[in-house]
Amino acid sequence: MRTLTLDGARLAVTEMGDPEAEPVVLLHGYPANHLSWRHQLAGLAEGHRVIAPDWLGWGESERRTDLRFDYDTEVDRLGRLLDALGVESCTLVGHDYGGFLVLGFAQRQPERVRRLAILNSRAHRTFVPRWYATFGLVGVLGRGPFAEVAARVLPVAAMNRAGLVRSGVVDRATVESYIGWMSTSDGARWLLHFFGEYRVSARPELARRLGEIQCPTAIVWGARDVYLRTAIAEELAARIPAARLTVIPAAGHFVMEEAPDAVLAALLDLLGRTADVARPAAGG
Repeated sequence: MRTLTLDGARLAVTEMGDPEAEPVVLLHGYPANHLSWRHQLAGLAEGHRVIAPDWLGWGESERRTDLRFDYDTEVDRLGRLLDALGVESCTLVGHDYGGFLVLGFAQRQPERVRRLAILNSRAHRTFVPRWYATFGLVGVLGRGPFAEVAARVLPVAAMNRAGLVRSGVVDRATVESYIGWMSTSDGARWLLHFFGEYRVSARPELARRLGEIQCPTAIVWGARDVYLRTAIAEELAARIPAARLTVIPAAGHFVMEEAPDAVLAALLDLLGRTADVARPAAGG
C-alpha cells in the first residue's frame, strides 16, 4: 500500500501486478476498504495492473470534514484519482457505493472507461424501504444542528458491525479494518458529515443514460442481498447494450466475499472482452 494526495487529503492505494499492464481499478463499497477485494486481487493481477484504493474517508485514507462528499464531487474525484495515478483509461469495477460512483463516471467520461463492472450497487435506483429510511435518517442527522451530539452518542461502529458479522464471511480482523475507526469521535463525526451530503433517492438522470454506455459491462449480483433488489441488476443488464448479467443465488450483498471464485470468474470474463474506448464527439 502506498499513499498519494487527492483533493489535498491523504489517500491509501494498494497496487498489484505489472505496472505497465492494462489498469483495472477496483472501488469498494460501504462500509469497507480495499480488503473487500482480497479474494480477487491476485487473480486479476496475473495479467493486469490492479489498483484498489481505500476511497477518501475509508480505511487508511484521510477523513476530512472540510471536503465535499456530494455525488457530483465524488464522481469527479474519481477522475482526479485516475489523473493522480497516471491512468488515462481503465477497466472500472465498483461494488455498492463504488458501483454508484463508477456508473456516473462511465456516463460522464466514457473515453476513460474500457470496461465496466457493477456489483450489488444501488446504481441508478435505491435501497429497499427499511434501508432507504435508515440511511435517509442518518443523512438528516448529519445535516442537522445536532450532528456533533449525534456523532458522540450514536453507536455507528456497532450498527455497522452487526451487518458485517451477520454475513458470516468477514473475519473479525477485517471487520475491524472496515469499521474500527468509526468508534472514535472523529471517525463518527466524519461519517455523519459524509451522510449529510449523501442522498438516498433514486437517480433518474443516471437511469436515462444507461443506453449510452457502450463499453463491455459486467453486472454481478448476489441474489440474497437484503439491501438492494435483484431487479436493479436486471434493469442494468437490460438497458446497457453490452452488459452481461451474472446472478449468484447463494450470495448476498457482500458478493466478493461470499462468492469469491464466481466473482473472479465474472471479472476475468469481462477482461477477456474486447474494449473499444469511446471518444468524445467533436466539440464535446
